[in-house]
Amino acid sequence: MCMTFRTSTGKSKQILVLGLDGAGKTSVLHSLASNRVQHSLAPTQGFHEVCISTEDRKMEFLEIGGSEPFRSYWDMYLPKGRLLIFVVDSADHKRLPEAKKCLHQLIEQNPELPLVVFANKQDLEDAYHITDIHDALALSEVGNDRKMFLFGTQVTENGSEIPSTMQDARDLIAHLAANM
Repeated sequence: MCMTFRTSTGKSKQILVLGLDGAGKTSVLHSLASNRVQHSLAPTQGFHEVCISTEDRKMEFLEIGGSEPFRSYWDMYLPKGRLLIFVVDSADHKRLPEAKKCLHQLIEQNPELPLVVFANKQDLEDAYHITDIHDALALSEVGNDRKMFLFGTQVTENGSEIPSTMQDARDLIAHLAANM
C-alpha cells in the first residue's frame, strides 16, 4: 500500500516522472525503487505507478509515457503533481530540442513546481556532459524562484547497486516531497 500525499483540500499529490519516449524513465524509476539497476526495454504505453519507501515515508510516483499520443495527458496530471522529474536521454542529441520544448511548456504552466532533471545515459560514449544538457535544455531560464536540480544518471549493469548520484537524487526527492 502506498501513501499518496494529499493537500489540505484532500486532492492527491504525486511525483510525476515525464520525458520523451526512450529517455529511460522506467529504468530510472525502477532503479530508484529497488536500489538496484533494473533495465526496462519496453516503452511505457500509458501510465505506470511505483511506490518508493524511504526510512520514514512512502512516495507515489506516476510515470506517463513519453510518446506523442501520451503527452496530452501530461498537462492533465501536472496540476496534481507535487514534484516534476523530467528524464532526458543525454546521448540522443537530435531530440534534445524536442525535450527542451516539452520541458519548458510543462514548467511554464506551473511556475512553483519543483523540478528534478535526470540527464540519463551518461555512461554512453556520445552522451552530452551534464553542463551541455543544462545548456541544451536552457535550464538557466526556468526562473530563480523554482527549486531546480540536475543529476547526471546512468543505469548500467543490470542487478548492480545504483550509483551514488542516484542515491543522492532519491534522498533529495524524498526531502523535496516531504517539504512541499
